Amino acid sequence: MNQENSTQLHPRTRYFSALLSPTPRGARLARLLATEWLRTWDLPHCLTETAEHVVAELAANAATHGQLPGRSFHLALQATADVLRIEVTDTRGDDRPRRQLPTPDAETGRGLLLVEALADRWGVEPGPTPRKTVWAELHLSAPEHSAPHSGATCALP
Repeated sequence: MNQENSTQLHPRTRYFSALLSPTPRGARLARLLATEWLRTWDLPHCLTETAEHVVAELAANAATHGQLPGRSFHLALQATADVLRIEVTDTRGDDRPRRQLPTPDAETGRGLLLVEALADRWGVEPGPTPRKTVWAELHLSAPEHSAPHSGATCALP
């Protein structure tokens, strides 16, 4: 009796992660790696651009506020059919981020305001000790991520 062998092709994993140094260079590399990974999925430019800004802010916060000598921060991206989730984990669980309004002349302090404005949801998850994860989600079919004047929404192909 002949038995047919079938090979199942699994769709490409829509997950990316990297450990990065908690430095300005590590934060920049996080943004560049995230942008390149998003481009491999042929996502609409509007979503890639929004995600790039969110990654840049969360990674900069990890490099600035979550920094401990010798300890990296972790970037993770996961895309489903509906949501792109961005997570940045650092080793300063005791220093939870707080959104605050900076003074008009302040040169810093707007990162979480930008994340809040760009993401559909964001939050902070503690642990395991001594870590914390700051995450943000972008809905891939939400009209707020549509390309200017095109009428097209950002959705996975």
